[in-house]
Amino acid sequence: MKLNWGTGLMLAMACFIGFILFLVITMTTNKELDHDLVTEEYYQQEIDFQNQLEKQINTRELSTPVSVHRTTEGFLIYFPDEFRDQKIDGKVSLYRPSNKNMDFEIPFSSSSQPLLIPQDRLVTGRWNMIIDWTNGHQDFMFKKQLKY
Repeated sequence: MKLNWGTGLMLAMACFIGFILFLVITMTTNKELDHDLVTEEYYQQEIDFQNQLEKQINTRELSTPVSVHRTTEGFLIYFPDEFRDQKIDGKVSLYRPSNKNMDFEIPFSSSSQPLLIPQDRLVTGRWNMIIDWTNGHQDFMFKKQLKY
C-alpha cells in the first residue's frame, strides 16, 4: 500500500482525535484531578457580597489586626485588644480548595483569647480561613490564605 498525502493526513487527524479523547477521559475519571467549587452556595455568597465588604471594612478599621499563628497545636487566632473584655460570637470556616470533604466550621462564643483551631482537624497544605464574628452591635470578617 502506497502512503500518499491524503492517507497521511487522515492518519494524523485520527491520532490527534484519539489523543484528545484519551485526555478528556483521563481528566474526567481520575479522582486525583477532581477539583470542586470552594463552596456549594456560590450564588448565594455573591448576593451577600456587599454585606461581606462592609464587615471587612469594619475589620480594617480596628486598632490592631487579627493575627493567626501556626503552632504545634494548630492555628492560634488572636483578636484585637478592643475585644479583650467583650463577648464575641462567630464562626471560623476553613476551606480546602483541593478537597471539599475536608472543609469544616468551628463556632465560637467567648471572651477569652486566643482561639485555637486544633491540629487534628488540619492536613498539610493550603487552607482558606474566614473568621466571621460579632461583638453584639457590629459585624466583622477576616479572610486569609494559610499553609499548614
